[in-house]
Amino acid sequence: MKYKKLPRHPLGFFPTPIVEAKRLSAHLNGPRIFIKRDDHTGLAFGGNKTRKLEYLIGDALLHGCDTVITGGAAQSNHCRQTAAAAVASGLKCHLVLGGKAPKTPSGNLLLDYLFGAEIHWTGILRKGEKIPEISQDLMTQGKKPYIVPYGGSNIIGAAAFVEATREVCIQLENLEESVSHIVFPSSSGGTQAGLIVGKRICDQDFNLIGIDIDKDHSGDSSYQEHIFKLAKATAEALEVEIDIQLSDINIRSEYVGGGYGVVGEAERYAIKIVAETEGILLDPVYTGRAMAGLIDIIKSGEVSRNDTVLFWHTGGTPALFAYAQDLI
Repeated sequence: MKYKKLPRHPLGFFPTPIVEAKRLSAHLNGPRIFIKRDDHTGLAFGGNKTRKLEYLIGDALLHGCDTVITGGAAQSNHCRQTAAAAVASGLKCHLVLGGKAPKTPSGNLLLDYLFGAEIHWTGILRKGEKIPEISQDLMTQGKKPYIVPYGGSNIIGAAAFVEATREVCIQLENLEESVSHIVFPSSSGGTQAGLIVGKRICDQDFNLIGIDIDKDHSGDSSYQEHIFKLAKATAEALEVEIDIQLSDINIRSEYVGGGYGVVGEAERYAIKIVAETEGILLDPVYTGRAMAGLIDIIKSGEVSRNDTVLFWHTGGTPALFAYAQDLI
């Protein structure tokens, strides 16, 4: 099915590899597991946000903006990649981060500083709530800011994962493989919305399972409803007629544990076992929790040994260094 293409500014290395995790599968006595390595997108240690930023920065440049502004937690992967994308595109970057400045920055925050981002600390507000106010201040200074939404998750960001779905389908076809499930971390909704639309455009029947990372979702509607609305709006923007139902949004919220960024035993085990069996590093906030969810789904029998799973590694490994005390 054809769909409208949005402006795109190249920032990453695509397609990212798909590798089979044979030793992990054997350890879990589970299904075949493939891993989509979006930790190899190439921008500032990689991550799936590079995909969204190619489209968002493309839109910013199209509108003649000279500054980008976005927000997140202190160890935000999205903010780190946004800062790098801005530098690579000749733009200034302002990051609106929750918490307060530490004495010694590490992990993603260290990289934010190295990329020259101007950081605004906002205490308990970690989802960019102060962005409109800071954006207005920048405009009074004669700047033309472009607001990149939390997680890069608007229609433009979701469209990147429509293209990512097409990328995966081509790769699997070339490998002469098919998958029954795609499992991935879901937090701001753009990745999941794009995958849902992409699945329909590519006429696929695999099950999409989003592992919820954050129990503190904002807005008046549920997180499932948020993804549903974003998926429908993305399909409309891409000028494709597909029927998306609320029931298509499979979001699993039973693995949020202590909340966003709180590492528990499940995350520690998932990170350790993937490192020890495959030599692949997960991150403590997103992929560690998503893999913990996948492991539980396998052990419960929901996914059988006859299935084939694609786990989408969305990156975020620089945060490992900031969470060392929680992992060892």
